[in-house]
Amino acid sequence: MRCPHCGQLDTRVIDSRPGEDGTLLRRRRLCDACGSRFTTHERVLHVPLVVVKKDGRREEFSPQKLRSGIAKACNKRSVATEDIAKLVDDVEAELRAEAGAEVQSERIGELVMERLFSLDEVAYVRFASVYQRFDDVRRFAQLLERMSRRARHRTPSRNPLPEPTATEA
Repeated sequence: MRCPHCGQLDTRVIDSRPGEDGTLLRRRRLCDACGSRFTTHERVLHVPLVVVKKDGRREEFSPQKLRSGIAKACNKRSVATEDIAKLVDDVEAELRAEAGAEVQSERIGELVMERLFSLDEVAYVRFASVYQRFDDVRRFAQLLERMSRRARHRTPSRNPLPEPTATEA
């Protein structure tokens, strides 16, 4: 690797460590010519994912574009930036694990909605309204009804009285 200080190619690695999430390698290097030390980061280059849009157009997957859309849905909500970044990373990792070089835009939306529902329900509704192109209030009402049914199934009964046992009944 070329030294950023003197331009010589004679550098050597003096320390190597994995990065924060295991996808990055941090290396400390020493220039044999000038003695300066510098850090490099190495990351695996993935084959670009191609998103197939609903109209058949194709474009390269953009984590930044996805992050921006999710951030808009989470605007003025108590969702941490780190949670949004993790959601985007999780979606991208799942797409790479299950897809080839191409992925349908609908699949990306499904993965985001699955994760947003458990992260923030208001953000979920906001994202769904744009993603599913709601054009009337009836579609909103249907979504809210589905969410309500889903919430009832995932939370235990709030009945403060214990269920009667066989001997009490």
